[in-house]
Amino acid sequence: MSYTTQMDAARKGILTKEMKAVAEKENFDPQELMRLVAEGEVAIPANKRHTCLEPNGIGSMLKTKINVNLGTSRDCSDLDMELKKVNDAVAMGAESIMDLSSFGDTGKFRRKLTSECPAIIGTVPIYDAVVYYHKPLKEITSREWIDIVKMHAEDGVDFMTIHIGINKNTADRFKEAKRLTNIVSRGGSIIFAWMEMTGLENPFFEHFDEILEICQEYDITLSLGDACRPGCIADASDISQIEELITLGELTQKAWNKNVQVIIEGPGHMPLDQIAANMKIQQTLCKGAPFYVLGPLVTDIAPGYDHITAAIGGAIAAASGASFLCYVTPAEHLRLPDLDDVKEGIIASRIAAHAADIAKGIRGASDWDQKMSEARKRLDWEKMFDLSIDPEKARRYRATGKPEKEDTCSMCGNFCAVRNMNRILEGEIVSIYDE
Repeated sequence: MSYTTQMDAARKGILTKEMKAVAEKENFDPQELMRLVAEGEVAIPANKRHTCLEPNGIGSMLKTKINVNLGTSRDCSDLDMELKKVNDAVAMGAESIMDLSSFGDTGKFRRKLTSECPAIIGTVPIYDAVVYYHKPLKEITSREWIDIVKMHAEDGVDFMTIHIGINKNTADRFKEAKRLTNIVSRGGSIIFAWMEMTGLENPFFEHFDEILEICQEYDITLSLGDACRPGCIADASDISQIEELITLGELTQKAWNKNVQVIIEGPGHMPLDQIAANMKIQQTLCKGAPFYVLGPLVTDIAPGYDHITAAIGGAIAAASGASFLCYVTPAEHLRLPDLDDVKEGIIASRIAAHAADIAKGIRGASDWDQKMSEARKRLDWEKMFDLSIDPEKARRYRATGKPEKEDTCSMCGNFCAVRNMNRILEGEIVSIYDE
């Protein structure tokens, strides 16, 4: 029996090799996974041309996944450096790489990723259209926008962010509602500007059926972009954001009707007390489709530390139902991230994801913590390093604060509660000052 997409296969009762691989990684029942893929609650982005892919599933009942945004810009166009970031990101456990290149030979970089990188690869065709056609924005035709989607599909990308929800209707409502920070999505601002200058409908919305045909042919997962994501906490949960989400929910059902997998993109900047409610609203409006969030960033005042503001929001979002966290680095709002920024962003996001998985009761999530606690009880430093989310940093901190006694640390020394409790419970004499 043949199939066109992972969703099509699942609906026909076919357990694909990608589903089998995901089920094994997640320690998940394969038949249950197949049901969730069939219903759209789990997506397995896997372009038929991405032959080196190591597939991962995205869904709230699976481990929370991490996406890393990379790519060249006019100010930073070193392809070798971006490839170094890609390799480091994969080595640090990122399941997805999103190429946001906006300068140079973007096609060459994209094809190198899909031919060599085992992570899920995503792109934003809107950015590439501006680079590829190299002409004024208003002169790009509706046909040319769609052709870029086809090009990315042929290059093997597994998912694409398409800003479909910002159509003429939602754009008019955006202008009426007024916002403090307007549209902060790059793709959203580009297509909004194009619509304003040409007077035409969003071509991705107008030709959605054709986009779905492309997705069917290559098994592309659609990431429905949030052009109206809030860019500050004052704009969170406003009319523009929610109206666009309603539109994305309608488009999700249309995609599912064509056996096309969907993930939904979400906020953005958002105060702590609104995050859980937003996750529930998305699950309702989009019928359980996986939610992909940027942060959310829970305050606007921390440039240089936005990996922390995003990790706080990401942990709450994932614990409340989000399944895919886009990392945020310390360079957010300031510049293109360097290698150190990428590492800081990934580690912060992985901590947030893992904390959420524990809270959700994801199978096996707390086993890691159990092993770390056992090593700490034994004061087994080597085992603690091995179990650390960042072993290199843990080893470095220990080495730069060498204790007098190897079975303590330089903070507690003879006052070490763990060592003293181990001794007293084993019947030994504990004497702190005269040891």
